[in-house]
Amino acid sequence: QIQLSESGGGLMQAGGSLRISCVASGRTFRNYVMAWFRQAPGKEREFVAAISREGMDTSASDSVKDRFAISRDNAKDTVYLYMNALKPGDTAAYYCAARLGSSLLQSPSAYGAWGQGTQVTVSS
Repeated sequence: QIQLSESGGGLMQAGGSLRISCVASGRTFRNYVMAWFRQAPGKEREFVAAISREGMDTSASDSVKDRFAISRDNAKDTVYLYMNALKPGDTAAYYCAARLGSSLLQSPSAYGAWGQGTQVTVSS
């Protein structure tokens, strides 16, 4: 199986920028569509962004697509989420996820492997 581990979260002020990372191990990283989800207390897990196996295609939710960018470095088995112009509403635990196949699906149930999460907190 593939294992995922996120890092890079922290406490930020509104308007700031942050990069979080997800490192994969255990299986061929290139075979997986990768995605980021986030979950705030009392809310359901929501889709943030996804990237294709070779990094040629991306998808992002309407709430973040003008501010966040997903990328991957297959040589490093790593997926990144670049977050700009952070808002208090971005406060959540951020999880990376992996799925086999080619579709950039947005449902959490489509992803079979998850990291432990990294907390991003944005103050006003």
